[in-house]
Amino acid sequence: LMDRLKLVLQYFQSNSESISNGICIILSLISVKLYTSFDFNCPCLPQYNKMYALGVMFVPPIILFLLGVLVNRHTGVLMEEWVRPLGKRTKNPAVVKFLLSSMLQRSFLAPMVWILMTLLDGKCFICAFSMNVDPKYFTGIPNSTGLELIKIMAKVPCKEDVIFKNSSFRKAVSRYVRCYSQAIGWSILLFFIFLGAVGRVLKPCFNHATFLQTRYWSNYLDIEQKLFDETCVLHARDFARKCVMQFFESMQEDVTVRMPLSSAFRPSTIHNEYEEEEEERLHGITRQDQVDHLLQTWYECKPEPGAMMPGWRIFHLHRM
Repeated sequence: LMDRLKLVLQYFQSNSESISNGICIILSLISVKLYTSFDFNCPCLPQYNKMYALGVMFVPPIILFLLGVLVNRHTGVLMEEWVRPLGKRTKNPAVVKFLLSSMLQRSFLAPMVWILMTLLDGKCFICAFSMNVDPKYFTGIPNSTGLELIKIMAKVPCKEDVIFKNSSFRKAVSRYVRCYSQAIGWSILLFFIFLGAVGRVLKPCFNHATFLQTRYWSNYLDIEQKLFDETCVLHARDFARKCVMQFFESMQEDVTVRMPLSSAFRPSTIHNEYEEEEEERLHGITRQDQVDHLLQTWYECKPEPGAMMPGWRIFHLHRM
């Protein structure tokens, strides 16, 4: 069991797409847990039933959808690619559409789980639409209570109400409305399964090479930004270390001037291999204005993929 769990964790940590899939599954499980632990209490009032039930059915899915958009890495990559200046790199609309489609598909999973659960359970549907049922098709209506018919129908979701004591009317109406709710829920589920099956069957009929190219370049954008961020973190660490070391060296020289020591104890500047390696990692960018210019250039004028790799064309021609 632990080995299988480790394999699942390794899959979800392998790339951004797997991480996004894992987050969507977690949000779906959270939606199931929230609904099963949620205590649904219909107000049983004509003016509030439908508003409350539809709010429970659709407000949590909107929140789950926004959370899915927020935690999806494709959202950031999509917006960066959409709003960035053109620079030296042309924008590929197919890649933007692919990123948008991937983001929406994953973000809609948890909301659809919630909506399907509410429909299959039927409580929200009974609360919202019990007043729309024609009571003449059912027997045992409690007409001796002095209440208006609309108020009686609004109390159908409340099984504890005393007006339905020793009456099968409430159960009959609830079963009737629940059947409609479950029919809609199973129909939606069947539609999505059918849509996925048709998409899987028809996928080879389209240009698969175009799909592979679009998927490749969408992954390229994601990995490129991630590597750039990691490189910036490493450069910032080396840059900060260099600035701190220079500060301590200047302070040490100041102390030496004020309190002269013997020549045997005077510090000397030693450029060892570590410092040379650090200089290489800084790539000659050792001032704040240089760093700002580099970041501004990266944002405004990203290089075309392969434009700075002269060996790529030779490799490509050799392979052909």
